Amino acid sequence: MPIVEIIKDVFVQWGANWVLWLLFALSLVSIGIIVERSVVFRSKQDLVRELSSTLEETLASGDFPAAISKLEKRTSVGATVARAGLRLAPQGMTAAEKGMQSALAIERSTLENRLAFLGTLGNNAPFIGLFGTVIGVLLAFEALSQTQGAPVGRTSQVASNAVMGSIAEALVATAVGIAVALPAVAAYNYFQRRIASILADAEALTNLVLAYVSARERGASTTAPQARPEGA
Repeated sequence: MPIVEIIKDVFVQWGANWVLWLLFALSLVSIGIIVERSVVFRSKQDLVRELSSTLEETLASGDFPAAISKLEKRTSVGATVARAGLRLAPQGMTAAEKGMQSALAIERSTLENRLAFLGTLGNNAPFIGLFGTVIGVLLAFEALSQTQGAPVGRTSQVASNAVMGSIAEALVATAVGIAVALPAVAAYNYFQRRIASILADAEALTNLVLAYVSARERGASTTAPQARPEGA
């Protein structure tokens, strides 16, 4: 038996219902990811003006430990990054900058977690639906081939209904694929914009912390006692 006939028999036997169930399952997974990411993003974003004002009140006096204690209970990306820099501030500006870069990279990875699934689903769900459409059209042609030579009457009407049902099933698969893709694409784009906003806020706080660390280093260097020349 030719391979084409084998594949056709498999598709005819299975039908397109399994494609619809697959799309429904993927849709449930995407909804779960959207809800979970929404909760995570809510905890990772903070009002940058309020946070910067809170930091400046303490950093202006040079009390870095007090600034760290004010950030301990905050879970936003900006607070986490600033906290990492302030902890390494006694080691110098370079250490503080590297610490904040490392914390920012970790937070970025946390924010981007599972978003690839939404992007992939948004791009490929229509193709999955199209696959179901192809199977439905195949079923329609198979039903149509069985009507050839059938007497005009009830048998022909039943076969015609089977053909129309297969075509309707094919169109439903396409519609479901698009319906699954649209929310996934919208959520993916929305979360990407949120990531850009959160990282921009964290970058602003990074520059703020580095400015005070640099000022502290310059103040320490100017107040350091000058070494006396020998014999003075």
